[in-house]
Amino acid sequence: MAAISPARKAAFRILLAIEKTQAHSDDLLRGKAVSALTAADRHLATALVLGVLRWQIALDQRIREFVDRPNARLDLEIQTALRLGLFQLVNLDRIPVHAAIDESVELAKHAGHHFAARMVNAVLRKASARPRLQGSDDGAGEAAIKLTHPAWMVERWSRFYGADAAHAMCAHGQNQPASTIPLTSPAVEEELAKAGIGLEPGRLLSAARLVTEGDVTATAPYREGRVRLQDEGSQLVAEIAGHGNEILDCCAAPGGKTLVLAERNPRAHIVAGDASPPRLEQLRVRLALHGERIECRLGDAAAMTEEDAYDLVLADVPCSGTGTLGRNPEIRHRLRLEELANQADRQRSILRAALRAVRPSGRVVYSTCSMEPEENEEVVAAVLAEASSARVRPIKKRIEEMRGEGVLTEAGAESLSGSVMPEGYLRLFPGVFGTDGFFVAVIEKTDN
Repeated sequence: MAAISPARKAAFRILLAIEKTQAHSDDLLRGKAVSALTAADRHLATALVLGVLRWQIALDQRIREFVDRPNARLDLEIQTALRLGLFQLVNLDRIPVHAAIDESVELAKHAGHHFAARMVNAVLRKASARPRLQGSDDGAGEAAIKLTHPAWMVERWSRFYGADAAHAMCAHGQNQPASTIPLTSPAVEEELAKAGIGLEPGRLLSAARLVTEGDVTATAPYREGRVRLQDEGSQLVAEIAGHGNEILDCCAAPGGKTLVLAERNPRAHIVAGDASPPRLEQLRVRLALHGERIECRLGDAAAMTEEDAYDLVLADVPCSGTGTLGRNPEIRHRLRLEELANQADRQRSILRAALRAVRPSGRVVYSTCSMEPEENEEVVAAVLAEASSARVRPIKKRIEEMRGEGVLTEAGAESLSGSVMPEGYLRLFPGVFGTDGFFVAVIEKTDN
């Protein structure tokens, strides 16, 4: 009986958990089971999980070509073992064919499917004689792109943004996003360099650094909470929010944007809210270094009753997450078109509550990591139509302020101007700056 490597065992269990519990790949890959692996096994497990999720639609189509009954429903464990084996055969050059096949067969047996394991063996041996998936080498082949995202998603992106932009978004979703850190101290940067971490300047923010070499998570600054991984687009959203004395981050978990706000506003009192007790507890641990000036508060952002309490409110609302499909590839398999309307209802409620909570002359920064108009400009337009005491503050003003403050690089400020929408909002398409996709609107509360 062939042994199963720790990496493949971990990847198999994580993929099953994602299917069964709707867990997020990012959370599971940062969990204790993966952290306990060697560096090599940790990297392989991550590559297997994210690769299978990114190519799942194409993998399932290929599997149907080799099974006797293409429309028959396979047990989840068998489907997962087949996906794992096939992904290694068609997408990973350095995996020996015998390892991809034999260990997938053993995974099926260990899951209690001894008879079906024969089918796993037969399918993968047939597949091993076939060429790679077209475009799987770079994630951008035309035929492969059509098999990486749900058709309804690609069709609507093509309708809203054009075929070229939709294709680019899909291609970005097939690649591992850049690892980026916000630089809070030159001493930390020097310490990372001594630990063998290669860094280069970010594309937009003066304080952002792209990780070009090494594993930041294995360093002392990361373990001690003195440095964190954070997408540069996420950092940008918090930088756009800017300055205030009384600040509310009303949907704060996991806390990355709250930390940017705290670093930019060292004397401010900040309330970080979340509706989930477990997420709030994780948030409290993450923000502990900042002491009592960050107050973690349990509560539903849509049900806030405070009025005129803050001069800055960040409403980075829960959303479909379609701007993060490279980082969270499972979203493409879970999201249904009809869910967008429910998301938008909640987002409008949160934005209304945020406008109540902000003082006259204060501002609300509304943001999502979604590419869907229903969650972005349509939400803002609907709420502003009801609120006579609120107006859009054109994002170009804030870009110029950040340029003057040295927050943006000169090249970044120039580049961002091309992402400003006619309504004065900002839309970052996934991958254009190496970031996830984001939408940002700045809304001022008037004295009316």
